Amino acid sequence: MLRSHRWRTVENSAAYLLPALVGGARVLDVGCGPGTITVDLARHVHPGEVVGVDAAESVIADARALAVDEGITNVRFEPADVDALPYADGTFDVVHAHQVLQHLADPVAALREMRRVCAPEGTVAARDSDYQAMTWHPAVPELDRWRGLYRDLACRNGGEPDAGRHLLGWAQAAGLSEVTASASAWCFATPEDREWWGGLWADRVTRSSFAAQAVEQGLATAAELEQLAGGWRTWAAEDDGWFAVLHGEVRGLP
Repeated sequence: MLRSHRWRTVENSAAYLLPALVGGARVLDVGCGPGTITVDLARHVHPGEVVGVDAAESVIADARALAVDEGITNVRFEPADVDALPYADGTFDVVHAHQVLQHLADPVAALREMRRVCAPEGTVAARDSDYQAMTWHPAVPELDRWRGLYRDLACRNGGEPDAGRHLLGWAQAAGLSEVTASASAWCFATPEDREWWGGLWADRVTRSSFAAQAVEQGLATAAELEQLAGGWRTWAAEDDGWFAVLHGEVRGLP
């Protein structure tokens, strides 16, 4: 998962937010992970301050180290939970979450909390993938089984793996106004992209919390997970291999 997060930038993961990223803006990046998007946000709004928060304290040190390595001084990282953000009402001009809401049992409550800490004329924004809408070529049976397994496990864990299509409704339910909904995609089609994306998932289906939970909950055996990893490697080796990840996006006023 962290390998995937480290690849993300504003340009490939938050381009829909660029109109709100003006110099001097105060930005909160919710669920920042290892901080690549957060650090990039800081570049865009300098000299404005960016705060990255994540419930997993283990990644905060990585994010802080990245900021130091990149020489970015207008960013800080703190542990925090999106359900109870430790900031006063209206603190930030932009409150952003990338690939966060899909993992939450109550994404509307999270958006309400994001709305609370956003300034009255600010921007609340979220982007999430939609697993059911992912598509690829050529057909590889193991990838169909992988998607079904992932969606099943995500739902059992209280999340919504098809969050992208729900963002507009969630934003409206959270009370955001003047909501703009959009969509964009990641596409992995070059040999280098296929090697990275296929290798990432081949590792993840055998050596991650996803793999451990799938076995523990009786959804798959270790042998089957190895077969799924082989399917990902088969796809990555195809000269005409192509994979698209659709994302839903929303921006609104608090």
